Amino acid sequence: MKKMGDMLLRRDAFSEIVMGNTAIVRAMVEAGTRVVTSYPGSPTPEIALAIQSIPGEIRPFYFEFSTNEKVATELAYGAAVNGHLSTVFFKSVGLNVAADTFVQLSLMNIIGGMVVVLGDDPGANSSQNEQDNRHYAAMSYTPVLEPADPAEVYRFYLEAARLSQTHRMPVILRLTTHVCHAKERVSFDAWHPAHPDDTPRFDPAHGPYIPLTVQAIDQKRAAMARLEQVRRHAEQTELNRIVENGNAARGVITMGLPFLSLMEVLDGVAVKPDILKLGYVHPLPREKILDFLASHQEIKVLEELDDMTENQIKAMAFDHQVPVRIIGKTQPEDWIGEYTPDKVHQVLSATWPDLIQPGPAAPKDDPAPQRPPQMCPGCGHRSAFHAIKQALAPSDITVADIGCHTLGFMQPYEMGQLLMCMGASTAMASGLRLFNTRRKVVAFLGDSTFFHAALPGIINAIFNRHPITLILMENGTTAMTGHQDHAASGKNVNEATDRIPVRQVLEGLGVKHIAEVDTYQQAKLAELVVEATSIDEFSVVIARHPCMLKFTREQRKNPTYRQKHVTIDQRVCERIHTCIETFGCPTFSRDSEGNVSINTDLCIGDGSCIQTCPTKAINPAGKKAKGGAA
Repeated sequence: MKKMGDMLLRRDAFSEIVMGNTAIVRAMVEAGTRVVTSYPGSPTPEIALAIQSIPGEIRPFYFEFSTNEKVATELAYGAAVNGHLSTVFFKSVGLNVAADTFVQLSLMNIIGGMVVVLGDDPGANSSQNEQDNRHYAAMSYTPVLEPADPAEVYRFYLEAARLSQTHRMPVILRLTTHVCHAKERVSFDAWHPAHPDDTPRFDPAHGPYIPLTVQAIDQKRAAMARLEQVRRHAEQTELNRIVENGNAARGVITMGLPFLSLMEVLDGVAVKPDILKLGYVHPLPREKILDFLASHQEIKVLEELDDMTENQIKAMAFDHQVPVRIIGKTQPEDWIGEYTPDKVHQVLSATWPDLIQPGPAAPKDDPAPQRPPQMCPGCGHRSAFHAIKQALAPSDITVADIGCHTLGFMQPYEMGQLLMCMGASTAMASGLRLFNTRRKVVAFLGDSTFFHAALPGIINAIFNRHPITLILMENGTTAMTGHQDHAASGKNVNEATDRIPVRQVLEGLGVKHIAEVDTYQQAKLAELVVEATSIDEFSVVIARHPCMLKFTREQRKNPTYRQKHVTIDQRVCERIHTCIETFGCPTFSRDSEGNVSINTDLCIGDGSCIQTCPTKAINPAGKKAKGGAA
């Protein structure tokens, strides 16, 4: 059986079917990367899984999950100015967290080189927006390379590392969701590991590294000069290439996933447009683009999200008086979503209907039923929300945060009526509590987010005496992105020495009212929430239960493991349907006559549902109900 870690460290040249998030790790190895940092977030967590498949003692670089994206960026930068090639990776909105540091990076002389890998998310598949991080690149004078498939992810990382080391500046490798998760056979070069030279090379003489006043202005000039050098290189690199189809009338300028979708849409088209496929999306190869414009009558700019490339190309054509018609985005939907083949077909058929025929009308059949996301069977958050809802009045305000517990906003719980970003719940709740004496305000927060971004809001609530209740949903892992460790979980679950317990942090901050309870103790949790919300000071309830998905996966590694499940005594069940309509575990289903059954493939036998049944009809497997209706 193949092992990913062995594959990533192979010495000889080889090819393998891998996803983009795996190909990039092999590129890190070949490039001689020495430091890699991250905070987990989709679509990039599989990069960390690939890294962690290499045993730490033979891994050719240092890797850590940092407290948040800003810390991860700063740590990678510190290593890079000490002479070590470094990489930081995180999801699209993670750049917002890192921005205060990130926007300064290009002002610095980064002697070791630094690659910033962004997992942008057109379509908001797993994010609260679909922001286009090319704006950050333009604002900060940072080059951006954008691959289209796993093979390019591998090649483009190597290019980004070389570029960064040559020009001593950060380089963004912009991945998108489809590119991260796509799979194809990638040809990898041989790897000839050399003993790393880890001599510390930081020297203030390489700077300046203090971006203040006049010095910052000089550093900006240097950053702009470096970016111009990169632009000149972009004119020559093969990463920007033309697909010649002999069409002087029409051309398309595109990049990344839209390029692959375009190639699929054009398959079978008799007269294909010429295509300029960009690998460098910032700065753009001006001369190559101008030549392409000048040799065609019409140009379609095909790019996901914002019209950044389109606007720059139109400005180039205007400044150089190139007589060409440039067609960019024409309707609001062109700014929205992933440019999959279906989307590109729609865009091109609207642009050139004689070239691409409009697709068939959507079938009028009933659409497939919706499959909304939901918490896993046995999830402690479900028990928590079921209990907490009973402790609050319908008029009370609940503030959500980022994590698996965000799903509490959905029916049947409806816990979390507004959401912004990681760690924002406490401060938003504090604002909602002002001039508000009649409605209780409760904020939710996860334990990973507690350390990521929530501490300033908590400190503010303590310092400014905001009488809100914080419910800290502690499940011992960063569950939503794949069970990564964090400060409260520790790096080794069997050792407590490296953990930073959240209660100790809260006590150290001066929180006077702290209660703790396992979320499966639903009556006790409801009681504690009633008590906490009646206190006219900042209060915290730590609602704790381990992530049951993680727990069950670990249990299944034991050869003696046998899956358990609950049963329903149909003689006792009165079809009240609390298990479905109020508790909402997905293992329960009901037929057209109202009979409730258990999906034994889903049920893990945790028993958190047993206490919710008003007639005591739910029992552990093999055990019958003791009595009749309650």
